[in-house]
Amino acid sequence: MAIITISRGTYSGGEALAECLAERLGYRRVSRKVIVDAAQRYGMSVEKLIEVMEETPSFWQRLAGESTAAINYVRAALCVQALEGNLVYHGHAGHLLLTGVSHVIRVRVIADMEFRIKAAMERLRLGRNEAIARIKQVDKARSKWTAFFYGVEWEDPSLYDVVLNLERMSVADACDVVARMTELDTFKPTPQSMKAMRDLTLASLVWAALAKDTRTAAADVRVVADDGVVTITGTTGSQPVVEAIPLVAREVEGVKEVKCEVGIGSVYEPVHKPRGARIW
Repeated sequence: MAIITISRGTYSGGEALAECLAERLGYRRVSRKVIVDAAQRYGMSVEKLIEVMEETPSFWQRLAGESTAAINYVRAALCVQALEGNLVYHGHAGHLLLTGVSHVIRVRVIADMEFRIKAAMERLRLGRNEAIARIKQVDKARSKWTAFFYGVEWEDPSLYDVVLNLERMSVADACDVVARMTELDTFKPTPQSMKAMRDLTLASLVWAALAKDTRTAAADVRVVADDGVVTITGTTGSQPVVEAIPLVAREVEGVKEVKCEVGIGSVYEPVHKPRGARIW
């Protein structure tokens, strides 16, 4: 029932590790499907979602709230997948999107530069210098992205439960390490961790619904869920938006009660710093 998220440097072997773990444990392996599901559910193109999840947003994207909406669409889609458990997710910031859930195993995969250069040259059919430039470009973009949205360093080992260096071990060895971690009591689901997962999922779905609905899309809100009771705080520009917020939230399946504490004031685009079931 564990959930495994894999963060990796460009061409560091993370995808191969995800494939190995899914096969060994009988878990579902998910990456791009989360983006596709989010696009289908919330009406934003796959290309736009990928752009937002990989690049630091432009001034106009931030002003329009487009990036905020996209990230929460992806979070909501990932939460729906993760709620079922038995999942290996590799791709866009899974360890940051699924915060506050103790049965999530946060894995970081690294490899020496020569390993990565060779992988990039083979996969993309690039020359050595082109491969190096590509790796540095993607690494820089990911570092800026996590710093902008979450205020953290992408490579900070404290963000992960284990860091595996494929310079010193094979993918099979790394797979064995993570598979054994799923057997530890630390990462087994508990009533408390399952509640945290349900609360995070509901909060994400409510926020995404508010971002999608034209009546409430302009509101700068934060959402907390607790056993079906949803509390929404923040600001918006007009009373009609304030009145529409609980109406939209109540339409989300699983919502039992809505506490709307949204005031009228300046609307701005916040930096994401999610914690637990709170969606920023």
